[in-house]
Amino acid sequence: MTQPHAPRAASDHRDADGTPTGQDPQGTTPAHVPPADLRAALTAELGEAARAWLDQALDEAADRPGTHGPLSVWELRLAEAGRRCGPAHADAARVLILHVARADLEALTRVYHQGTADERRAVLHALPHLVPGPEARPLVEDALRTNDTRLVSAAVGPYCARHLDAHAWRHAVLKCLFTGVDVDRVADLPQRARGDGELARMLGDYADERTAAGRPVPEDLHRVQALIRPESAPSTPATDDPHGTHGPHGKES
Repeated sequence: MTQPHAPRAASDHRDADGTPTGQDPQGTTPAHVPPADLRAALTAELGEAARAWLDQALDEAADRPGTHGPLSVWELRLAEAGRRCGPAHADAARVLILHVARADLEALTRVYHQGTADERRAVLHALPHLVPGPEARPLVEDALRTNDTRLVSAAVGPYCARHLDAHAWRHAVLKCLFTGVDVDRVADLPQRARGDGELARMLGDYADERTAAGRPVPEDLHRVQALIRPESAPSTPATDDPHGTHGPHGKES
């Protein structure tokens, strides 16, 4: 995984998910930055009014019993984050609110299904900080069924790398190619792609389909193919274990 870095100041040019063009797309996303570092960096970048709002929102999130109608107050603050902190910082603010609120799977699922696309993306970014096991896979799989490139980009983060099995993960890589999401967004891509002969077959089939239809083959497809079989290393079969560390009988190999 790319070594996490704190978010940087906003750029005039941004990719589809808000990452400044030319920056490491993984190192600058909230899913890859420890919450303590994320809060420090965000606080340093926000103006006085936005900092005051964020501090209040996080205090409310820490005091989870506070409610407003059927929702917790912190859930209402998720909707305000873009207006209060600005679009460039909204993802980070929402992830911090979810983290401080210690949102469990039930709350994350509710926010995901009832919230806006921005709030869904924040849930996906928050998953590696809040859900240690595979229980939230349905949220990732739902995002990967959409054609919203910002959701797809958030869905292929570190939670996806840790918990999607080989079959689902291969289709996540193909989804990036279908929708034009940069494959650099796929967490742990070099490690999981290496030696994956089935992924190589799927990529070859997709390239053949594009060529037969007179359409260009995405450059990212060739990049993934090169990761599967680097010139200096023999290929090894991939397993359905997301971490690739277990043999056929489930024991450490």
